Amino acid sequence: QVHLVESGGGLVQAGGSLRLSCEASGGTFTSYAMAWFRLSLEKEREFVAGINWIGSSTYYGDSVKGRFTISRDDARNTVHLQMNSLQPDDTAVYICAAERYGEGNQRGYDYWGQGTQVTVSS
Repeated sequence: QVHLVESGGGLVQAGGSLRLSCEASGGTFTSYAMAWFRLSLEKEREFVAGINWIGSSTYYGDSVKGRFTISRDDARNTVHLQMNSLQPDDTAVYICAAERYGEGNQRGYDYWGQGTQVTVSS
């Protein structure tokens, strides 16, 4: 099984930035699409960002487009989420996901991390 471990969450002021990381093990990282989802008390689980297995395509949820950037570092089996212009509505548990030979879109993920808390204060 693929094991995913997130890091980089924390408390930040509105307008600030955070960079999340997800380190993968147990599989061939270069064969997996990677994505970020989030869960909050105010919203259902939503797709945040994804990148396909060859790194040629990225996808973003409407609420974060233009503010967040997903990238992958295949040499370190890690995917990152750079989050800029953070708002209180971005407060959530951010969860990393992986899908073998996936497209990096909103569905089809097979493996999930434990999540990392992001809290944005006003």
